[in-house]
Amino acid sequence: MSDHAATSMTGDHAVDIDKHVRIYITVFVALMVLTVVTVTVSRFHLPVPMAVSVALLIAIIKGSLVACYFMHLISEKKLIYAVLALTAAFFVALMVLPVVTVHDGFWIH
Repeated sequence: MSDHAATSMTGDHAVDIDKHVRIYITVFVALMVLTVVTVTVSRFHLPVPMAVSVALLIAIIKGSLVACYFMHLISEKKLIYAVLALTAAFFVALMVLPVVTVHDGFWIH
């Protein structure tokens, strides 16, 4: 292998690593900012439903960042969509099942 080819492969590899490190650092900074936002929002003493909604929104964003970048799920698009669809189907089934199976509920007279 020539020196030029070896240098080219090593240089490309280093650039690729630098790109990934930059992404990880950016995600880390975003997670820290979102943590500060969470603490700041908690100081506003919002009504409970709004506080829970804001906290869940921030938690979803932070969890998505961790899952996508640190767990490398961002490149697994087909698998993720399949798991998401299956989760949504089970969620709907679990929400509908009690309504369908209750025969003499308090709303039926």
